[in-house]
Amino acid sequence: MVEVSVSRLGLDGSSNTYVVVLREADGERVLPIWIGQAEAESILLQINSVPRERPLTHDLCKTLILGLGGELRKVHITKVSNGTYYAEMHIARADGLVTIDARPSDSIAVALRCGAPILADESLLITPGDETDEDEDGEGESQVIPPKPDVMSTLEMTAEQLKDHLANLRPEDFGKFKP
Repeated sequence: MVEVSVSRLGLDGSSNTYVVVLREADGERVLPIWIGQAEAESILLQINSVPRERPLTHDLCKTLILGLGGELRKVHITKVSNGTYYAEMHIARADGLVTIDARPSDSIAVALRCGAPILADESLLITPGDETDEDEDGEGESQVIPPKPDVMSTLEMTAEQLKDHLANLRPEDFGKFKP
């Protein structure tokens, strides 16, 4: 396992989905993970330290972990299979360590709130510009594709820009509501 951190959050223009790019702590390799809008916004809010009046789901997860006497020790991003990424949250309690299966996007959002390290399996990391020909089973093409500058548009915002963006959101911006 290699320690990684959130390097950037972007929008994949070809699929119009969000991508969180994790970068290894002491190197150049990255791990792009395609995530949902809600998780992207939650990660962005935490990175920019935007205060919230009410807890979001990932804030609730942190409160539950701590309230039940636990401590998030680390998050492991373990594998990708058929385009789906897998992660584990390692929670220490008085009675031992509990490992919980979780989506990487949720795990990253909770780890950021808890100050826990994020680790990725060595085999998932790629050097930007390299192509991967085989997946983790050695069959076919990998679903892990390095980010390309012409496909990614960076979503880096100041805290003030993020507050303005969130203040101007309408229910129909979330896609499932009709005006």
